[in-house]
Amino acid sequence: MNANANAAARNELLARRFRAIRNITARLCDPLSAEDCAAQSMPDASPAKWHLAHTTWFLETFVLKTALPNYTPHHPRFEVLFNSYYNAVGEQYSRPDRGLLTRPSFEEILEYRATIENRVSELLDEPGLLTEEQIDVVELGLHHEQQHQELLLTDVKHLLAQNPLAPVYRPTKESPDLAIQSLAWHAERGGLVEVGHAGASFGFDNEFPRHRVHLEPFELASRPIRNGEFAAFMEDGGYARPDFWLSEGWAQVQKAGWKAPLYWQHHDGRWWHFTLSGLRPVRSEEPVTHVSLFEADAFARWAGCRLPTESEWEHVARRVSVEGNFLEGGRFHPGIAPVRSPEAGPLQLFGDVWEWTASAYSAYPGYRPAAGALGEYNGKFMSSQVVLKGGSCVSPRSHLRASYRNFFPPDARWQFSGIRLARDASS
Repeated sequence: MNANANAAARNELLARRFRAIRNITARLCDPLSAEDCAAQSMPDASPAKWHLAHTTWFLETFVLKTALPNYTPHHPRFEVLFNSYYNAVGEQYSRPDRGLLTRPSFEEILEYRATIENRVSELLDEPGLLTEEQIDVVELGLHHEQQHQELLLTDVKHLLAQNPLAPVYRPTKESPDLAIQSLAWHAERGGLVEVGHAGASFGFDNEFPRHRVHLEPFELASRPIRNGEFAAFMEDGGYARPDFWLSEGWAQVQKAGWKAPLYWQHHDGRWWHFTLSGLRPVRSEEPVTHVSLFEADAFARWAGCRLPTESEWEHVARRVSVEGNFLEGGRFHPGIAPVRSPEAGPLQLFGDVWEWTASAYSAYPGYRPAAGALGEYNGKFMSSQVVLKGGSCVSPRSHLRASYRNFFPPDARWQFSGIRLARDASS
């Protein structure tokens, strides 16, 4: 196959993925009303229609404006309204006030999406219209869109949870009753290992460069912590005992009055939690979710363990297939994994819940952010954040890999974040 045929095949594949991923984002809004799509429940969240517009703005700004001479923007003010944090591009509308943007309407944003999608599709359908660098930006734009698919669902869940009616986003069946694997430990010898992205497939800049780290011998838990196990921590006074908590975490518990994971409610003598399928009883067998790094760390101390480092987690996950409960399954809630042979490796490393690590989000040795505005994508957030690994029940499967680095502040709870324990080999 000659170079032109290779380029045509690559463009065709990229064009199909482009349309499929964009369609998934739009379909996530199908269960929502126009009012649902416009509201914002807290400063860290965004309205659904803003997610639709911002992912479109990304393509317009970083693909169309560079590929088409004399390009005329779809709307002269959209560059401000839907710019998230790219200072090199220009002014941004206040993030906490995105819910005040009743205009443009939801219909106008859908029209904006369709217009920009058509323009990008035309460029992809004709090999040679985009440079290699511009094609790489389209690829980045698709992974950016998949990140916002997850953010859209987490933000919608937080929004609907504020409503006393406990509205249902989408009805789904609960996990079937399955035997639960007892917590076991997978021993790792440690030594000099490589971490970071490997191969020619897509990776974000913060996954590079691949480098060597030394790991002491350690053990990783065979599965995430379950609701029932976390409830035992609560019943033992976990939220009332400062000896388990980091100083900043204890201050947050006192300030916010935390007594349980986010979305948990106690009434009628039992615990319930709000889900995207409405209010449900807490099932002890499901992985606990919507806990902060502070809660995860406190639980680990209570259990006589610790959280894994990012490098420890990734070293184990490289030997595990990216399989599990993801956005594509449509359950949008952590599930129960069937028991497997211990030789198969740890359960649920991917999907269900993001797993907090003990590692600060920082640059790898030799890291260099990209030139220009796209260099702001990841690098400038390498401060006061903690790494999470593995993806969740609302993460797209094709978006994940062992080297993927998610990051949030240690008090964040509205993401589908959970707990996996580790311990030193001598424990």
